[in-house]
Amino acid sequence: MNYRLTNTSHQTESAFAAIKKFWPLLRNQKREIFLAFVAVIFSSIASLVGPLIIGLIVDKFIATKQISGVLSWGAVLFLVYALSAIATYFQTKLMGTVGQKLLFSLRSEIFNKLQSLPLAFFNQNKVGDLISRINNDTDKLNQFFSQALVQFISNSFMMVGAAIFLVMLNLKLGIASLVPAFALLIITKALSSWIKQKNNTNLKATGNLSAEISEALENFKLVAVFNRRDYFRNRFNEVNEVNYQSSLAAGVANNTLIPIYSLASNIAQAIVLFYGVSLIINGNLTVGLLVSYVSYVGRFYDPIRHVASIWSTFQIALAGWDRISEILNLKSELKITEVENKKSKKTNSLLEFSKVNFAYQEGKNVLHNISFDLEMGKTYAFVGPTGGGKTTIASLMSRLFDPTSGEIYLNGQDIKSFPEKERTQKIGFILQEPFLFSATIAENILYGNPKCQSLSITELEKVLAEFGLDKLLNRFPQGLETKVSTKGQLSLGQQQLIAFIRAILRKPELLILDEASANVDTVTEKLLDEILTKLPQTTTKVIIAHRFNTIENADEIFFVNAGNVTKAGSLKHAMELLLKEKRHS
Repeated sequence: MNYRLTNTSHQTESAFAAIKKFWPLLRNQKREIFLAFVAVIFSSIASLVGPLIIGLIVDKFIATKQISGVLSWGAVLFLVYALSAIATYFQTKLMGTVGQKLLFSLRSEIFNKLQSLPLAFFNQNKVGDLISRINNDTDKLNQFFSQALVQFISNSFMMVGAAIFLVMLNLKLGIASLVPAFALLIITKALSSWIKQKNNTNLKATGNLSAEISEALENFKLVAVFNRRDYFRNRFNEVNEVNYQSSLAAGVANNTLIPIYSLASNIAQAIVLFYGVSLIINGNLTVGLLVSYVSYVGRFYDPIRHVASIWSTFQIALAGWDRISEILNLKSELKITEVENKKSKKTNSLLEFSKVNFAYQEGKNVLHNISFDLEMGKTYAFVGPTGGGKTTIASLMSRLFDPTSGEIYLNGQDIKSFPEKERTQKIGFILQEPFLFSATIAENILYGNPKCQSLSITELEKVLAEFGLDKLLNRFPQGLETKVSTKGQLSLGQQQLIAFIRAILRKPELLILDEASANVDTVTEKLLDEILTKLPQTTTKVIIAHRFNTIENADEIFFVNAGNVTKAGSLKHAMELLLKEKRHS
């Protein structure tokens, strides 16, 4: 299945449709949002009452020189604006909390989604871009909800209220003052998709930049060995330049509406002043009412200017949501088959491949109609040239991938029908490239082992001694409490030892060793072989190796080449097949 993220799947989605999708993200914060909206309404009403009071003061008290009335109503005006400021503070605080909770839950949801996706997804997408989606793109949504959304609603409410007052105070003057706003509506609608497209491009470029940095730092040892810092420097400069240009384009797009809105505001004020003065001369308007009118024009067009800035934030949030929802909308093929649809068969085999085909890319099979079975308690070796399909077979055994066609049975039951917890408990996999967490050796050993998770250090040491694994711990300065904090702290061989102990301790029914002894010395390799003999007699072992001395005691050997599997019989025959293949290649 293709899991490659394209950044284009939702670009045609309307703003209204996107807002509808945003709402479920806030389902647990309805109370905070409701209180914030109440504060928005209260603040907006208080701000809208202000110009009326100012007009009243001008016409009734300043014009008649009643200082006491000016002071009294001035105090009322101050109180109104103070209450508006308090309401604004609470709406900001409430929506800030909403934004942070959204950020937390959204990042958790994305990370949990990533945990459910198959290995193919991570093979097809860059880690740096995924990190950018989790960190950068979610933060864009947080900024919108914690800052822009409440401002957008507040300004929208203010605009509607101001427009109502403008029309109610004087119909003709009100209509004249609102004419530039209709032009702005058309311009905004025309530019919205362009602004969103520029922001989407910029977010994609930021993700690519993050991916390039991640790749360069992960492979810096290789860069230093070949002294090719110039290569990664040039690569970085290229993606950095693309990011720079896309940021400039997004910045221009995001600020395009602001001067247009300012111009419309200035035109509206000029219309009100010239038309209003003519109405005063004709006796159809008072000076105080004109002062109120000018203030209401400001109350109408100033929010529009703010909305211009907020609108760009909204477009950025939409672009970020496109990239986030692309992950959330992915569906993993690695699902548990419904109980009633389980495929099962009577068999004495622990694991069976039945006519299995597999392709990483559609139409390009790397395994061809493979069938074999592994009996309980036996040791099997899979040998063959590099690229023949050995590691792919091991990945299918542990269900890191599913076959393109055919079935795999575990204990006579379709492997797809097993819950993850049960399947992973039955199958142990020692990878060719071990991975350790930044934690103690004990924590790394107990990872994914619920049966031993509660053991103390002393109890764990006793369990390891039963397997003879305690000898390996002497190689670490502080034993089980040695901390693994840096990548170069432990040798690759030491890391492999920890991975080996981690798998053995779980006593799996099927143990897969993919070049598990490739990074250890011959003395340690012999010790590991002795430890393997202490596993339960029912444990089936699968050894994938290039070195023939590691498979000389295998009960059966399979030769894997060009996606086909054949029984090799003896070790001698397997060596002959490999030599024959090398001569042909």
